[in-house]
Amino acid sequence: MKQVRPKKNLGQHFLTDLNIAKAIADTVDACPDIPVLEVGPGMGVMTQFLVEKPRPFKVVEIDRESVDYLKATLFKEHENPIIEGDFLRMDLSKVFDGQQFVLTGNYPYDISSQIFFKMLDNKDLIPCCTGMIQHEVAVRMASQPGNKQYGILSVLIQAWYHVEYLFTVEPGVFNPPPKVQSAVIRMTRNEVTDLGCDEQLFRRVVKTVFNQRRKMLRVSLKQLLPVDASLFTTQASLLTRRPEQLSIPEFVELTNLVGEELKGI
Repeated sequence: MKQVRPKKNLGQHFLTDLNIAKAIADTVDACPDIPVLEVGPGMGVMTQFLVEKPRPFKVVEIDRESVDYLKATLFKEHENPIIEGDFLRMDLSKVFDGQQFVLTGNYPYDISSQIFFKMLDNKDLIPCCTGMIQHEVAVRMASQPGNKQYGILSVLIQAWYHVEYLFTVEPGVFNPPPKVQSAVIRMTRNEVTDLGCDEQLFRRVVKTVFNQRRKMLRVSLKQLLPVDASLFTTQASLLTRRPEQLSIPEFVELTNLVGEELKGI
């Protein structure tokens, strides 16, 4: 059967190096004994190693040509584990009948952030997420306060997950080669079960201040609060800082302060 043609509109860059594919597949071993869901298997270069692991396994693929290829090759003699559809539109609680699972894949660059926001929305189902993404995004996700790469993804993901930058992957091992480097990451749930603040407001505060990351908090927070809010007086020293200087506990504290102000409006 002829190989699948990579489609630009789906952000497809097929990995061709089997050693790297196996190394990425093996990142799921950090969370043993639970099922694995692979996003966007393409022609199955990672899938061939994942399917041999002794645990339940499924893939979700939106590209009909890739689905047909996998059915005719890798899954010709295996039970078909393919879910045909859009991962971003799936009800993840139904994938393994409510059971927790590891999420993995060679994620399309243009939707990787959306994939991780969906992971956060389903964090109780996904104790571990691994895979390959754009190098720049991986660096942001793993960055710490005080670093210029520290931003929205850093805070929102690290609030709930430990993030490990595992290794870099060069463009030459893909068809077609992307114009940027890639990186393999692993996220495992931390011990936090309750942030200690309103989670939706936490997201709103983080996104608001990082959307004006070069400005002091007292400037960016005026998008959420009236100019005469008492917070601007009582927390004057805190609000002279910029968002990349705040740790996650400090963002929780800031969210609670903003929440108190909003109650009075």
